[in-house]
Amino acid sequence: MNLQLGTFSYLMLGFRQAITPINLVWLTAGGLLGTIIGMLPGLGPATGIAVLIPITYGMNPATALITMAAIYYGAMFGGSRSSIMLNIPGCASSIVTCFDGYPMTQKGEAGKALATSAIASFVGGMISVVMMIFLTMPVANAALKFGPAEMFSVMLFALTATVALSQGSIVKGFASLAIGFMLSTIGIDAQTGLQRFTLGITELQDGVDFLVVMIGLYAVAEVFRNYSAIDRKYEISTKSIGKVFMTREDLKKCLMPMLRSSPLGFVVGVLPGMGGSIATMMAYAMEKQISRHPEEFGKGAIEGVAAPEAANNAASSGAMVPLLTMGIPGSGTTAVMLGALMMLGVRPGPLLFQQHPEVAWGVIASMIVGNVILIIINLPLVVPLVRLLNIPQRILLPIIMGLAFMGTYPINYSTFDFFLLSLFGLVGYAMSRLDMPIPPLVLALILGSNAEQSMRRALTISNGNPMTFLQKPISLVFIILTVLSLVYSFTREAKAKRKRSEGVAA
Repeated sequence: MNLQLGTFSYLMLGFRQAITPINLVWLTAGGLLGTIIGMLPGLGPATGIAVLIPITYGMNPATALITMAAIYYGAMFGGSRSSIMLNIPGCASSIVTCFDGYPMTQKGEAGKALATSAIASFVGGMISVVMMIFLTMPVANAALKFGPAEMFSVMLFALTATVALSQGSIVKGFASLAIGFMLSTIGIDAQTGLQRFTLGITELQDGVDFLVVMIGLYAVAEVFRNYSAIDRKYEISTKSIGKVFMTREDLKKCLMPMLRSSPLGFVVGVLPGMGGSIATMMAYAMEKQISRHPEEFGKGAIEGVAAPEAANNAASSGAMVPLLTMGIPGSGTTAVMLGALMMLGVRPGPLLFQQHPEVAWGVIASMIVGNVILIIINLPLVVPLVRLLNIPQRILLPIIMGLAFMGTYPINYSTFDFFLLSLFGLVGYAMSRLDMPIPPLVLALILGSNAEQSMRRALTISNGNPMTFLQKPISLVFIILTVLSLVYSFTREAKAKRKRSEGVAA
């Protein structure tokens, strides 16, 4: 009961922070920008936040975090637009919506599909925020008991799980992780004061700024990736959308899929490296398996839109839990958010709930308000928002590049950052061509230094005894989880290779 009363009191504190006029303005603006970013093919929330980091300069931490969170889950609302209208996902987590969203458009039910995606996103967002309210305080209180050994083990698990639980080549994922670790060691060592890997360049003494790296890897690389299609233009006829509504029968069909997929998406989102794309796949597969008419899936089943969209938005809320409670980003998007917050002098983690509860709970409360604002925006404004898909690439790409360079200079007021920005733009482009995931690099860059310092402090306290990581129960649990994630990843990779070889032999 005391926990419930304390949680309610903190939530009311959060609402007082969230509904201040300035925060309401930025909450609405962030949600609208996120919706637009999510619906434009190829951008996605991580790129959107990286490009829009300059708008957070000068904001107080609560307003900045509220704005970035609104962009994040706003993109989840908007990602389904291009999936439904063009059969092109706005971001990776909207791929599954193409399966039934576009067939509904072909059947003349685009308005129904768009309404379903908005309502499902709202339901998923609200259910996940309720789960978040009751989960954050226990996790934050438990994290307060973590010493250097426990923190190292947690970060080690988060980093390996990001690779192990994500899709794609495991070897390429760990290669990306290694690059991030190497970048995190550049600069003056915090314990010895010695310069490491600076190559005599003065600007690298403070290390490689992770914000510059993230803007380069996401925003600039996105421009490079799409340059070959700079003349591409999508032609959308809004007359074919029709009425944006769901009938009572449609709501009856979608209610249980939304209620089942929302908790699933939240739990998947909490796990490092899983993300919205895996949550939507799992939700879609679950609904297809338990459906009485599985043959309708892939042909315009309305449940095939509702389930992944509910899971998608719930996963974005779930990814905020490890970020706020332990300062460990659960996805590439929350990694960008963590970098921006650290630039503002805020370090998310368990102490945030003790020292700045108005910031932590302000964000949680704002997600309730933000989901209400987004459903109001997304239902009546569907037609004008869909028209934005007609923006040609030759206009959009220069805007992204300009915002990237404008946002980079104020970070350190150094022209050397322009060189780094361009360099990591090329690195991001090369990684995409080689099919190497970018999130492991970003997470290792942000967490690498803290993981190293935690490991060294733990070894110093134990007089150099490495068994200290196995002697502490919490640390031991996360070491075991790390090993299990590695075993799982390589087992999965071996099975995939065996299936490919069997397919070739057949």
